[in-house]
Amino acid sequence: MSRCISQKKVFLSQQMAEEALIEAWSTYIFEPNKGPVTIYHCDDCGYYHFTSQGKMNERLEKELAAGKIKLQREANHWQWKMKK
Repeated sequence: MSRCISQKKVFLSQQMAEEALIEAWSTYIFEPNKGPVTIYHCDDCGYYHFTSQGKMNERLEKELAAGKIKLQREANHWQWKMKK
């Protein structure tokens, strides 16, 4: 996997970064005004990273508003519980 001088995780495409952002929100519970809210194209490495700065990613915002993130988080929780 490629590395960036920022030491941030690298996503090879905008689509991969956006999917990973939504997955992160489906997996973890972020406190208000904490955690990643969007992605950006890095001038240093040419790939994509998460950032907690700026306006929330449009797709993430829509999925949060529709309750899809909450449902996926609950499904992840039960899946984890069933593995035990």
